[in-house]
Formats: sequence, C-alpha cells, structure tokens
Amino acid sequence: MIQDIKTTSETKKIGNLDYMLNHTIHVILLVAIAGFTHAETNLTDWVNPFLGTAPLTKSEDIGYTPPRNWRVWAGLTFPGAALPNAMVQLSPITEFGSGAGYEYEDDTIYAFTHTNKGHWNLCYIPMLPVCGDVSVRDFGSGFSHQNESARPGYYQVLLERYNINAELTSTLRCGYHKYTYKDNNDKKLLVNLAVSNERIRRWDIEQDGANAFKGYQRANEQVFFYAVTNHNIQKIEFLENGRQDVPLLHFEASNDPLEIKIALSFVSTENAKANLRELEGKSFEQVKNEASQTWQALLSKINVSGGTDRQKQLFYSSLYRSFLWPALRSDINGEFTDANRDVVKKDFRYYTTPSLWDTYRNKLVLLGMLSPEVTVDVIKSLIDKGEKRGFMPTFFHGDHAAVFIAGTYLRGLQDFDIKGAYDLLVRNATVEGGTRPHIAEYIDKGYISTPEIEHPNVETKAKAGVTKTLEYAYDDYAVALLAKELNDKENYDMLMKRTGNYKNLFDSSTGLMRGRLENGEWVKPFNPQYPYYEYMYREANAWQSTFFAPHDVKGLVGLYQSKEAFEHQLDAVFTIPWNPAYIARNVSCFIGQYCHGNQPDHSYPYLYYFVDKQEKCQKRIDQIMDRFYGMGDTGLALCGMDDAGEMSSWYVFNAIGLYPFSPADPEYIITVPVFDTVDVRLSDNSAFTIIRKNSGSKITEITYDSKNFEGYFISHQELEKGKQLVITTQ
Repeated sequence: MIQDIKTTSETKKIGNLDYMLNHTIHVILLVAIAGFTHAETNLTDWVNPFLGTAPLTKSEDIGYTPPRNWRVWAGLTFPGAALPNAMVQLSPITEFGSGAGYEYEDDTIYAFTHTNKGHWNLCYIPMLPVCGDVSVRDFGSGFSHQNESARPGYYQVLLERYNINAELTSTLRCGYHKYTYKDNNDKKLLVNLAVSNERIRRWDIEQDGANAFKGYQRANEQVFFYAVTNHNIQKIEFLENGRQDVPLLHFEASNDPLEIKIALSFVSTENAKANLRELEGKSFEQVKNEASQTWQALLSKINVSGGTDRQKQLFYSSLYRSFLWPALRSDINGEFTDANRDVVKKDFRYYTTPSLWDTYRNKLVLLGMLSPEVTVDVIKSLIDKGEKRGFMPTFFHGDHAAVFIAGTYLRGLQDFDIKGAYDLLVRNATVEGGTRPHIAEYIDKGYISTPEIEHPNVETKAKAGVTKTLEYAYDDYAVALLAKELNDKENYDMLMKRTGNYKNLFDSSTGLMRGRLENGEWVKPFNPQYPYYEYMYREANAWQSTFFAPHDVKGLVGLYQSKEAFEHQLDAVFTIPWNPAYIARNVSCFIGQYCHGNQPDHSYPYLYYFVDKQEKCQKRIDQIMDRFYGMGDTGLALCGMDDAGEMSSWYVFNAIGLYPFSPADPEYIITVPVFDTVDVRLSDNSAFTIIRKNSGSKITEITYDSKNFEGYFISHQELEKGKQLVITTQ
C-alpha cells in the first residue's frame, strides 16, 4: 500500500539488488496509515503479515507489570510465506522456542524454517544462507525492519552480516528460496537440522547428484525434504558443534542468485521429491504471483466498503491470519502417515488436528463458510484419527470436535461419514480413558470435582473441574444435535439431560461458578478474581468462566433472581478492576475482569442481547475491536495469542456484523458491522450483502430481503438465499 523505495545510490550499497526499486520493502505500521486512500483492487495490499509479531510492553495495556524478561503473549504470529492451510509455512526465526519463532523486537535472524503454527512446536528444517567464515556458535545475521517486507505468500529481508538479500515464497508443499549474494564467489547454506521448536531426536542430510540434497528431521513427527538448487553443490561440510554437527553446503560460483526449491513430506524423501512437481518449470516471480493470486481469491470472498483504512487493514490481516491452520499433511500422490504411523492413501486430503479449544468458537465456522472443501477434509481427517485411536481427537481441553462437526453438518456441509463421526463422539461422551478426562465422575456426579489443595496458586495442577464441567455440558449439547438428526432418541434424551450439568457448579451465594470438592462442598477459600491455569478453571478466573452456557442462556439467566440481577452481574464482569498483582502470562488485556487476551470469555458481550440490552453489547464489541487489535508502539501487537486464528476470526465476524454465538447451532447473532457494506460469497457461490445504516450502536431495525426481521439471530440457511441484510442503528 505504501512504498518505501530505495534510491539507485542506496541500492548499490547493498549489492546487486536493483530489482528492489520496484518492491515495497518496509513494514507498513498500522498506526501510520490514517487518511490513506486505497485505490487498488488487490485485497492482499491490505494485509500486514507482521500483525501480531510485536510485544506488549505497557502495563496499562497488559493489565499488570510483567516480571523482568517476561514477554507477554501478544499474537505469536509469523510473517513468512504460506498458502491457505498449506503444508509449508516458510518464515524467519529470531528465537527458537518462542512461539512462532519470530519476535519483532529482535535484531538477529538465525534461520528460515518450513513449518509454523504460531505455537511452541514445529519450525522444522532450518536453513540460512551465509558466506565467509562461519562459526556454528555465531552464525545469525542482523537485520533491519527498514530492509524487510512481507505480503501474503512472500517474505523478504536483507541479511546485513552477509550482505545477502533473502526472498521466500511457497506453494502448498514447497518452499522457494531466492538469495542474492553480494559476493557471488562465496555462496554457502547452513542447514541446522539439530534444532526446531521441538526436541530433535535424529536427523540426516546427504547430497543427491550435482545440485540436489535430501534428508529428514525427527521430532514429535518425522518430516522429510528434497531440495534442488540452480547452482551445483561442491560439497557438504559438517561443522563440529559438540555432539551435533551442523551441515554447511558449499556452492559453485555463479552470477545468478542462488535459488533453492525444497519440498516437504511427512511420508518419505521420495514423496518429497515428487511434491516438487508443484514448482516444476516455474520461476520465483511466477510462484510468488500465483501465491498472491491464491490469497486474492480467498480474501475476495468478503468485500467491504466504508470504514477507516486502519479497520480495513485490521480486517483483511485478520481474515488472512484465519486461514493458515490447520495444515495439510498429505502428499501430491495422496499418501500420508496416519495416527498409527502407517502410510496410507485415502480419497481426501489429510490435515493436522485443528486447535479445537480455541478455534471451535469462531474460526472453524469461518473456515466452513469460505473454504468448505478444506473443512470437510479436516473432518474426514479427524474421523480417520478417531477410528485409529478409538476416540474422536480433540486439542488441549474439552471435546470440541463435537461442536465443530455438529455445526458444520447443520450448516449443510455433509460430505463425510456423519454416522462414523457420531459414533466416535458418543464414545467420547460415555467412555472413560479417552478424549474426555474424568467423564465417569461427570456422569456420576453431574460435575467434575476439584481436589482440596492448600494454598493453590496460578500454576497449581488439578482437573480444571469447573471449566471441564461447563465445556462438557456444551459438548453434550452438540452431540445431542447430531443424535436428533440421526434419530437416536435414547442418546438424545441422555445427552440433553446432561446439558444442564453446568448448573451444578453455580454458587448462588456469589452468583458465580465455583469448584466443588468430591464430597460436594464448595472449595474454600474462594477468590473469584484469582486466575488459574488448571485449578478449578482453565486459564481463567471465576468471572471469566461463569457465563459459558451458549446452548442455554435462558437457563443461565434463570439461575439469578431476575434479568436485572443477571445484567448487574454481567456488568460486574466489565467493571470490577483487574488486580495487577494477579499475573498469568496468557491472561492479559482487560476490560474489568473481561480478558480478551484469552478465549474463555470471548462470547460474553453478546449475553446482553438476552436481557434486551443489545446496545451495551455493541459498545463493548466496538471497544474491543478498537483497543485490542493493532496495539503497542508499533501498532503490530495483539492483546493475546492469536491461537491459530481464533483471535483474528473474532475480529472478522464482528467487523462484518455476525457472530456464531453458539457455533454448534447453524445461526449467527446480528451485530453492527464496522463497514457500510459487506458482500460475502459463501461456499456454494451464493452471496449475501450486509448494509449498515447510520453509525450508532443501538439497532433499531433489521430487514432481510426488504422484509422486517424479528429477533437478532439469522440462520445459515437464510444467508444462503443471498439477500440483503440491512441493519439500521441510532
């Protein structure tokens, strides 16, 4: 959008980089674009891949003063090249073991790795172009954000130590490196296979002919690679580094930039070599342009007008970030390594397990709306894993594959074995030893107990019994919806009865959900403001956990003496100040007790709808979108970890005026969009339009297809009719 072009004289200082005259090389800071008029149609121009890479440093933003040398999680995103839901994410590493591996405040790049999630795993196959004398104890290169740029499918940086301009792009299964050296007679590549964001168990590399090398890296899983270069390889030298040597490839001199085409496979080096067909006969610029076109096609499924430039950049950056995970794991020939570590071939693309505890809330709904083929294959992958393991898999906490699968099926994506999925989900819900820990106690008592521990603290390990009970009740509801669809009345009745189990942990004396001991007594002492990672609550306190019953808000409100009493308690969530003495690393950025920096309470603002105070919800939503996205001195921080796109998807939905309040149900709550007009093209090529009239926060009228619309919930089926949803405010 804004170009910072080097002059000819400046370009000469960094070698043969005159192509940079036509390239945007500087990060676009979110705070610097106010008033800029966007005249281009390429929506990728609005995307800033650096959003979420910067830290939060101010106590007033974080909510507390973090301990010394403690980096608050403020996005944990990566700026590198990737396609939607691809196998390869090719990105720079400034620090291994730091979430996504790239921290904006750092000044040294140690590698470019080929897999990334924005988490503390992956970052496989590290490579770095070097020249001159190379020490395995000191090989990183300084860099400047002034000589760094990124856009969807492309990343570029000048490695100052070696005077090498590095450019990266990618396909689904391949990375494409282009390195322009100042010294064309001294080209080397360091392949540091002993490290990743996980502990490496073993690795190997070998030359294969004049200009190819191959190998593997084994951590939690084994990833194979095959690479070809446009320069002949002179030798592979192994630099001594204690017990682990570091491979260093030497290349013959050439005046052309060094280009490396590398493919991954989680099956074999032979499959990796076959995956290189994605790059066959293609130049770097062609692959880069194709990556941009792929993202343009996806981003253009939602077109917006109106709003500020900052809001558009936040919107399309968030939309981009929502489609990077889960990641492809099957090869071009269809083979993949299954949950039993067997190599198999099925009639679908195999994907990693989604980050279900986070993304079931919104991101997986967005995935189904805009990428239905990927969504169906992700579910088929989950079913395949479930059949191998005996239970439907989940991620981290809860049993939210149930919500994902039920919501997807009810929204009309049904090209998968629903009976097979349902049988696994029922097994999850009824059999101990699988996806739902303590399910036997949950069935027996109607809740999961909290052990009696003297002086528990943030780090205390326990059952997170309150959170599990509330989440299992909602998961039961999701499975019950499928039971109804499949005419399984017995299990439907059983599961629906259990959906009220959340009430068993409601303490009427405090108006909050509270842990119970095995004997049924309340946990004492009780401090509802104190956060826990796993004791009573999962990454939350009582205020952030109490109001989770999206399937039964009427029942939740009924626990209080009146709607007014419920509203008063909900107000307290947003008004009781956070105690800055309470410090949990990923619980940050508050409005009162409400924490947008983590997921558990992300649905709470919408509860105002159920006490007839829609405008109070909207004021909070607007406050959250304005305050907690594009934060910090650079405007590049988020209020918390993006969690594989959940934080980003929350923004996307609220910016367009819809939110999947109960993602298991095929409907959306209507809010006030950020933009004047939003055009959404759904999976079946039907398109609907959302129009905002006036700029207030109180909705005074809703029409759909020019007819008055009652209530605030609209079904997915209605949206598929492709009409105009007009939201009038004051």
